[in-house]
Amino acid sequence: MPTALAAPLAETLGRGALAILAYATLGVLLLIAGFYVLDLALPGKLRDVIKTERNPNATLLTASGLAAIGLIVSASIWSSGGALHEGLLATLVFGLVGIAVQTLAMLLFDIIAGVSIRDLVTEPELQPGARLLAVTHLVLGLITAVAVI
Repeated sequence: MPTALAAPLAETLGRGALAILAYATLGVLLLIAGFYVLDLALPGKLRDVIKTERNPNATLLTASGLAAIGLIVSASIWSSGGALHEGLLATLVFGLVGIAVQTLAMLLFDIIAGVSIRDLVTEPELQPGARLLAVTHLVLGLITAVAVI
């Protein structure tokens, strides 16, 4: 009798592990894409600006942007209801939409708030505009995530 129960359990665990791997891989790819979109939007190589120059503004904006993408990916997974293929596709689409929305928000931020993002990340000290845009990133990520659910 125990072997009859073990087969369905092993199958369920195997499917679950593969689903986790698929979603985690897609999530990492979306985070990488989000990083490179930010890299294109900001002056200099973002990796160097953060690692070598230790710029707090670039670091905060990158961290908040990636956290927002993480919220969107998490909500997409949550709303998939166990349908793996549909869930992966929805996660991909919603993740890319989230990246696009954040990029648009950064461009609008320059216009509306009158703070140049490109100038902001050249400042060596943490700036109020970076804090404001970081919160904007997180709020947009949360709004998008809730819209997905």
